Amino acid sequence: MEYSIEVTGLSETERLANALEKNIEPGTVILLSGDLGAGKTTFTQFLGRALGVKRRMSSPTFNIIKSYSGKYTIHHMDCYRLEESDEDLGFDEYFNEDDISIVEWPIYIEEFLPNEHLSIRIETLGDEKRRFSFAAKGTTYTRILEALENDFPSD
Repeated sequence: MEYSIEVTGLSETERLANALEKNIEPGTVILLSGDLGAGKTTFTQFLGRALGVKRRMSSPTFNIIKSYSGKYTIHHMDCYRLEESDEDLGFDEYFNEDDISIVEWPIYIEEFLPNEHLSIRIETLGDEKRRFSFAAKGTTYTRILEALENDFPSD
């Protein structure tokens, strides 16, 4: 299943993250892609806040993975620096049934990703406007997308 929505401004992006949060559960894996500056980390920060993270979620570019406590344990991965690497940093420990994993630049760790996940591509359409394109892989993620489409319908 696929779903696309255009948002304008940070407040709509935050509303979208809040709508997604209502439908995800432990074990969720979210893959974020888009150009540099598209808003992957910003969306992650909004989603983390909706999931009860009190600390500021920053891009883990140099650490690769940062974990946060909230409603669940949330692992935020930025795999950009792994472009030329095939190193396994123990990703299977992070993709588990108890935690939520959010992966920026998943293309660089494709061989380690679980088969079922939610992909989100963020495209810049202007200074304030973004298109979020969602793709579900697996029945759990199809259900999440169906609920999101009901909670946050496109125009």
